[in-house]
Amino acid sequence: MSLASPDWADGWYRPAERIDSPNFGPRPPDSVVSLVIIHSISLPPGVYGGDAIERLFTNRLDWTAHPYFEQIRGTEVSAHFVIRRDGSLVQFVSADDRAWHAGKSSWQGRDNCNDYSIGIELEGLEDHPFEAQQYRQLSTLLPAIARAYPIAQVVGHEHVAPGRKRDPGTAFEWDALAKNLGWPDRYFPAGKPPQAT
Repeated sequence: MSLASPDWADGWYRPAERIDSPNFGPRPPDSVVSLVIIHSISLPPGVYGGDAIERLFTNRLDWTAHPYFEQIRGTEVSAHFVIRRDGSLVQFVSADDRAWHAGKSSWQGRDNCNDYSIGIELEGLEDHPFEAQQYRQLSTLLPAIARAYPIAQVVGHEHVAPGRKRDPGTAFEWDALAKNLGWPDRYFPAGKPPQAT
């Protein structure tokens, strides 16, 4: 559960557009939300705009609309937040609940990162630059999350699922994000993203 904060109501961040996803579940009893995982997503890959991400996260994607969609047919996934290329913010799952974003994952010896993390998707493609507006929104959202939840670290999907995932990728500007936030190094992954094995 979130701490008291005027920006939040039952895990929903008031400034975000709310679109409810059915793809979520309860967090385990006594779980503490201490991790934020940053992802990247575009559907089809490298195509921006449109409503395909929203449709995927709400189980309304037309699998026949693009050849790539056949590869992910039947997928039921979600994230708590999506930051679009223009910096606009959408929330799909209450941060009090467990979104389905990290899959098989582990961080610092703890498996099942979905249990104790908040997932943020940036509209983009691995290793392609993100927009300044996205960093600005992320630099607003992360402190808001930290005011409501005891966040200890912010990492990429590539850090919790090395060898399986590469997002947000090499173009993501971790140093710039840390500088924008003014948070100490302990909040961020050390060194470069892990290499695929």
